[in-house]
Amino acid sequence: MAEIIGFAGSVSIPSRTRALVDLATQRSADLSGLKGATFDLIDLGRQFGATHALAELDSRTRAIIDRIIAADALVVGSPVYKGSYTGLFKHLFDLLEPEALKGKPVLLTATGGGHRHALVIEHQLRPLLGFFEATTVATGVYASSEDFTDGQLTSLALTKRLEDAAGQLASAIATRMSVRQHEPAFSPA
Repeated sequence: MAEIIGFAGSVSIPSRTRALVDLATQRSADLSGLKGATFDLIDLGRQFGATHALAELDSRTRAIIDRIIAADALVVGSPVYKGSYTGLFKHLFDLLEPEALKGKPVLLTATGGGHRHALVIEHQLRPLLGFFEATTVATGVYASSEDFTDGQLTSLALTKRLEDAAGQLASAIATRMSVRQHEPAFSPA
């Protein structure tokens, strides 16, 4: 099943990060014609943080992580905590093999209390996904508390930025799928 998976590194309910990631995932899915689903740290269960390997995960948590790995594209986001992404958000990536996300289109998002942490996307998230050789789209979406009203994104400027980023992700997905269709089948010599 072709899909975009959103993953929010938040444990709060409600969560501005989850709302932003979900909105970006759904808009990207709409533009690309794929299905979209969003998960967050709560979906991974209580034992997730104490896990040291994928093999230690229960089947429900492993199924979510398998969907993240198998997705055609990702939207990832974290609340800013002490100038970076959250530790449990990073823990998910610590469990993945370095080649697990190679070439996968990714839209980066983050949320924080104010605009002083807006560069978290460029200085923390982009290098993290770069390690995995994922293809991050040019436009990241950072939202502060003032961009939300009652947990919903209400900033027109930020909505426009999100629309640009979703369009870039949809374009990256189309390019990747086109390349896959035209790749010759591998045959061992």
